[in-house]
Amino acid sequence: GVVEACLLHMLKRRAAGFLRTDKVAALFTKVGKTCAIAGDVCRKVQELQQQVESRKNQPGQEPLKRQGSTTSKTPVLTPQAIKHIWVRTALIEKVLDKIVQYIVDNCSKYYEKEALLADPVCGPILASLLVGPCALEYTKLKTADHYWTDPSADELVQRHRIHGAHGRQDSPSKRPALGIRKRHSSGSTSEDRFAASAREYVESLHQNSRTHLLYGKNNVLVQPKDDLEAIPGYLSLHQSADSLTLKWTPNQLMNGTLGDSE
Repeated sequence: GVVEACLLHMLKRRAAGFLRTDKVAALFTKVGKTCAIAGDVCRKVQELQQQVESRKNQPGQEPLKRQGSTTSKTPVLTPQAIKHIWVRTALIEKVLDKIVQYIVDNCSKYYEKEALLADPVCGPILASLLVGPCALEYTKLKTADHYWTDPSADELVQRHRIHGAHGRQDSPSKRPALGIRKRHSSGSTSEDRFAASAREYVESLHQNSRTHLLYGKNNVLVQPKDDLEAIPGYLSLHQSADSLTLKWTPNQLMNGTLGDSE
């Protein structure tokens, strides 16, 4: 949506199309006539739009599936994805930065002089900022049901335990199969204390309403006593409303494999 707003800023009427309501589509189509990369995106978008239309005309089809699902050959797009289908397709195809750079290089054809993409500084900066997102693999896209939120602390602690937290103290580096999960009795006070501390710590590593994680680094060595070896651990700096807190936790405790060590 933000990229679209930048692309539409002071776009010439001739480039936007006089009668077209979808100005982004008009821009991509016009650019695609002289830019081969944009032309490929136009063809892919047209194919996706045809698939969406054919699905609408086929009753009895399952309307909602996870975005990026591999169970069906034709992708099922959410309304949000269809709304931004041009920029989204260029992003997933990893060519959005190249298309924007082409538009910046030829901005006089498409934009007024005061447009953001016609600016000699802002235009190239926007194209450069898109290089990073275009380098990612969008194999698992988030959907609106969990809008850009971190997993809950319970889920994060659960993941730690699945990856061999308890029951494998002799060999913490080996991970048991996901199907093997050891259940502990809820009556154990030490177990409850560990679960509470682990949950609190893992939650503190993620952004939440109480604290913000400013910095984190793994394998920071700390020597508790002169006659003991240095211990690797996780160092993190947290900011709350009225204070800064520096935390260091041994890797063994983070993994739940403290065993008999003091």
